[in-house]
Amino acid sequence: MSGSAHADRPLSRVAGYAFALGAGALWGTTGPLSTALYKEGEAITGIGFWRVLLGTAALLLYAALFRRDLLRVDRRGVLLLGLLGGALVALFEVAYQFAIAGAGVASAAALLYTAPALVAVLAWPLLQERLTVLRLVLAVVVGAGAVLAVLGGSHGAHVAGVATPRLALGVAGGLLAALSYAGTTLLARFAAPRYGVFRMLLLEIAGGTVLLGIILPLAGRPPVAPATAGGWVYLAALVAGTVILANLFFFSGAKRIEAAPTAVAATIEPVVGTLMALALFSQRLTLLGWLGLVMVVGGVAAGYLEEARGAASTAHRTP
Repeated sequence: MSGSAHADRPLSRVAGYAFALGAGALWGTTGPLSTALYKEGEAITGIGFWRVLLGTAALLLYAALFRRDLLRVDRRGVLLLGLLGGALVALFEVAYQFAIAGAGVASAAALLYTAPALVAVLAWPLLQERLTVLRLVLAVVVGAGAVLAVLGGSHGAHVAGVATPRLALGVAGGLLAALSYAGTTLLARFAAPRYGVFRMLLLEIAGGTVLLGIILPLAGRPPVAPATAGGWVYLAALVAGTVILANLFFFSGAKRIEAAPTAVAATIEPVVGTLMALALFSQRLTLLGWLGLVMVVGGVAAGYLEEARGAASTAHRTP
């Protein structure tokens, strides 16, 4: 192997963490943009369907024009990414929108980010990744920080005033979203190096589109297209930023580093989401909330330093 190739390997770990961090930052816009769509009068389940449908259409157009090889995939890839990955996408799209509608933007983000701890624990038996004390601690710290950010925000009063059935539905949606997010992270770590990030994203969201197109009408919630120009604008922003670009970043991160640090880096999402909520929705954040944000940022930064140290150590050992 050439010297430049050896040098690229440790740099790839740092790049992987940066990709995952970028994905989390883009995903942080999901809650505020979804809230704007609710104000436009759009149905919560319809948002998820149109996000993945338009994302699939955009990637299919890209494949037809520039990368026809993306459409060539083996049967195992179809089953693994199209069926299993599509099911995880469909579950997330519906569950997270219900979480936002029932429990609020920041609460949904906090519930979602119980996922890093799940990823750290499950990656050991499923992917044979190291379950180090530091990885587990970082996952718990960033998750706890996200919860504190929720408890310290003015949205807490909003949640307290929500009817119990609606709040329970929001909490259930948040936990299901966390489970699907953890599953997607583990799947990305396994499949992205084998199938590539573009092919993986195309198959997953195409499978999710088909499943949502079947399930939603059967559940009596057929998706309805946005009725206003503003609705289409917000939806287009969701598709471009939080479906296509964010997932390409996330899968690029998972391709380069293990599942646990990938999940930790992407936990910057609730920080971005909360700060946007402060700016756009006149929310306030108490000292407890700011402490939570600091915990998330500190945990993410510590994860980056650990990856950088690992990259430096790898470079030092490489002849």
